[in-house]
Amino acid sequence: MKTVTFLCLITGFIFSKISLLLAQPVTLEAIKSYPFPNELTSAATGSRIAWALNEQGKRNVYVAEGPDFSPRKLTQYNVDDGQEITSLSISDDGKWVVYVRGGDHGSNWDDDVSVNTLSEPVPPKVQLWSVPFAGGEPKAIAEGDAPVISPESNRVAFIKGGQVWIAPTDASTAAKMMFTARGTNGELNWSPDGSKLAFVCDRKDHAFIGIFTNETTPITWIAPSFSKDESPRWSPDGKQMVFVRTAGSGGVPDSILVRKHRPWSIWTADVASGTATQRWQAPKTLAGSVPGTHGGVNLHWAANNRIVFLSYQDGWPHLYSMASSGGSPLLLTDGAFMAEHITLSHDKKWLVFSGNTGPDKLDIDRRHVVRVSVDKADMEVLTPGDGLEWTPVITGDGATVAMISATAQRPPLPTVMAFTKGTQKVLGQDLIPGTFPLNQLITPKQVVIKAPDGMLVHCQLFETPGTKKPTERSSAERSPAIIYVHGGPPRQMLLGWNYSDYYANAYAMNQYLASQGFVVISVNYRLGIGYGYDFHQPASGGATGASEYQDVRAAAVWLSGQPQIDPARIGIYGGSYGGYITALALARDSKLFAAGVDIHGVHDWSQQRSALTPTGRFEKVPDLEAAAKVNWESSPISSVSGWTSPVLLIHGDDDRNVAFSQSTDLVRRLDKQGVPVEMLVIVNDTHHWMKHTNALKMGNATGDFFRRKLMKPKQ
Repeated sequence: MKTVTFLCLITGFIFSKISLLLAQPVTLEAIKSYPFPNELTSAATGSRIAWALNEQGKRNVYVAEGPDFSPRKLTQYNVDDGQEITSLSISDDGKWVVYVRGGDHGSNWDDDVSVNTLSEPVPPKVQLWSVPFAGGEPKAIAEGDAPVISPESNRVAFIKGGQVWIAPTDASTAAKMMFTARGTNGELNWSPDGSKLAFVCDRKDHAFIGIFTNETTPITWIAPSFSKDESPRWSPDGKQMVFVRTAGSGGVPDSILVRKHRPWSIWTADVASGTATQRWQAPKTLAGSVPGTHGGVNLHWAANNRIVFLSYQDGWPHLYSMASSGGSPLLLTDGAFMAEHITLSHDKKWLVFSGNTGPDKLDIDRRHVVRVSVDKADMEVLTPGDGLEWTPVITGDGATVAMISATAQRPPLPTVMAFTKGTQKVLGQDLIPGTFPLNQLITPKQVVIKAPDGMLVHCQLFETPGTKKPTERSSAERSPAIIYVHGGPPRQMLLGWNYSDYYANAYAMNQYLASQGFVVISVNYRLGIGYGYDFHQPASGGATGASEYQDVRAAAVWLSGQPQIDPARIGIYGGSYGGYITALALARDSKLFAAGVDIHGVHDWSQQRSALTPTGRFEKVPDLEAAAKVNWESSPISSVSGWTSPVLLIHGDDDRNVAFSQSTDLVRRLDKQGVPVEMLVIVNDTHHWMKHTNALKMGNATGDFFRRKLMKPKQ
């Protein structure tokens, strides 16, 4: 009897400790302690994979190899210094890992310019590095960007100053310029045997595809025209090439406000002669325009002489396959979903991608790994369930598919699974810090709201469980609420951790705000991806009418009607395009939105878009004046006279996506209007908070602002 009593006491003590632990307030530092992997890649032979991992701002390269795939840290960068790792690749023989360290490769401009978040007197360089897969000291190859390792694995071609350079993979000798071609060069692609290098030479109003052989052989230009050619891909035998052709610049000035088809076509060329033949022309419809989702046309020359590509022509970003000689393309991925993060297997027989599809109706707001043959429509979802999986790659031996996976609670980690299907193995779970509040995170719920014009808008609702039912709450007990608006705008927030580091940060922030007592709703407004062409490319969107604002406003109206929500305490926040929508909401509807945090948002479209800039030509854009008026009316500054709600403005002054002047200008206007403004300027950081402590500073300032403005003081 005493033993039973003792066991009961011990059990009660353990459970009380667990309850006490779970009841501890969650800090943003704890939620933001998660590691974030990206740049997942595989070698062309064997089972070797590599990825970059951001651990609280310390970014390093990790590798693993089958059959056990035990993660191994390959580099030792131990400072939160804002230096990202991109262009990660493994040589075909599996012996070398090459990467770029530095820059801001998610930016709209100056992506290859150094980022100096530590304000060092001598700023860091943007450099290529190589390190043996087996381990060793990384060696700096050269300053440069966009490296491509040769098939023989012994050379690396890269871009420096718009020209093509080359260096040995082991950095044993200094890099040298490979050749000079007038214009800005990029999109490097080695021939299968490594004897030639294809590249795109951008000459502003037109672009050529060139083929370099050696220093004594003139460059071959593939079917030069007045068009813009891009995406050169070699046939497996190296004798032919497939590429995409779009229209060159110029022509009669056209309307700004009218949506137009953007034509494109697929061509193949004989490499020896440079002559080319059109094999397919995209339908001349709005949906048939050049796709604007991840990877663009995702062009590949696959096995069995099949050309595979992505098109939006049927209203969804789907994969197609056709014979290299042309003919009607075969739809490979039929259904109401999108394909993104598309890769071709090393044997060129399979396409793998992440798609918002699966057996569960909620899968439209998730990502799963999907595979399909390059020559038949045998699509199969490899990872169904309530988790999320993305950026799949197949190992060189074809035995394993590697991916990044997450759940609503567990943060993203590399994961492997037999290509024949089976159990997923998550790598590096021990890298999640013990302080990370895994068991305190909630699972967001899908909410679908109807906008005033009938558009269905998907949202994710974050609400801490265990509170009273809404019908039992008195008005004094109602909760404050916050709307989160993503940026982009071609983005999609999901029912779990996001595949973008920027939006993983936003997901963590939404979890944090929910833990603080706010009800949070994340709105996937029109202009976003994941719900088809008409949703992605709506009429009168953005600077041409801001039709997407009605979706965000509809979410606020929906919130205000929920019995557990205090309609007088609804806030809004977002970054980038989300900052734009936040500013628009506060300017147009301060009575609905009690407070907002505008993070590096656009406030004046006339300063962000070049289409309204006079060209000096005799011919004028036919609706220039009307477009200028619509741009103005779509800008938050046009409605600033109605802005009364307090706002926190946050901006990094090395922003390369939204000009810092957008916030400087708004501050002056709000000061004149007498609007309560708080400000946080992050010196020398970019749009993407390259320094972890700066992301924390931004997040904690946001949480503190909303607590002060929306939370009622405790009695």
